[in-house]
Amino acid sequence: MRSADLFRLILLAAIWGASFLFLRIVAPALGPLWTAESRVAIAGAAMLLFILAGGRSMHFGTSWRQYLILGTLNSALPFALFSYAALTLPAGYSAILNATSPLWGALVGAAVLGETLTARKITGLLIGIAGVAFLVRLGPAQFSPQVMVAAAACVLAALCYGIAGAYSKKASSGIAPPQMATGSQLGAALVLLPFLPLSPIRGEVTPMVIMIALVLALLCSAVAYFIYFRLIADLGPTKALTVTFLIPLFALIWGALFLGEAVTLNMLIGCAMVVLATWLVVFQPATAPKAVA
Repeated sequence: MRSADLFRLILLAAIWGASFLFLRIVAPALGPLWTAESRVAIAGAAMLLFILAGGRSMHFGTSWRQYLILGTLNSALPFALFSYAALTLPAGYSAILNATSPLWGALVGAAVLGETLTARKITGLLIGIAGVAFLVRLGPAQFSPQVMVAAAACVLAALCYGIAGAYSKKASSGIAPPQMATGSQLGAALVLLPFLPLSPIRGEVTPMVIMIALVLALLCSAVAYFIYFRLIADLGPTKALTVTFLIPLFALIWGALFLGEAVTLNMLIGCAMVVLATWLVVFQPATAPKAVA
């Protein structure tokens, strides 16, 4: 891995790790749906301007359906669910549960795409489930029904990412990654829009909340997506997924530094189990070539 790619990987992990910190600040004021809507709408608008400034077309006429479906699965639902979880869970919790996305992706890939569910992947899935259970039951957040519901929201969001990955492979391979990233944000904004009246603003919208919401949209979505797709182009999707291992670490650091969130041994054990499970699923050993008679 080149030093420039390593820098992008670490930078992306730091940005996405910070997104869980920002959700802890914005969601209590705006509410889950308004937090998710502001994130995707502002990010989508900024990314659209970037695409159009480069003289490229979004092909809305032929690709609108893919944008709506992927936007729902990859942004609208998970962003709203993580925003809801941020009302209860520490940032590190949400980031660790988010790291289970490749585990769900393996299950969805086996069910929908016919991918092989190897013994290694099954072991990873079992370790990941055990890590989540350990974290939720023995982590620093006091075990309660509210914590259980918030953790379930994070797991459902991670499952949405797994389904989105399978859908992207199956139905949107003909769309360039920057256009798909932009269209999915715009699609997510349209999907969330009708539901906003159901989620009134929860608290005072201060200049700090507005500033953090802008950073969440422009940095953690718009800029982060473009960095991620550059990594995919340079390293391939498997190596780009290693960012998943680093996000919980940064989320734990940012949460401890800026929100005073506890980082306990049990939390680190749960994190290590999830990261190990993700490694087992993402990195499959290369099969030896068959001998030719």
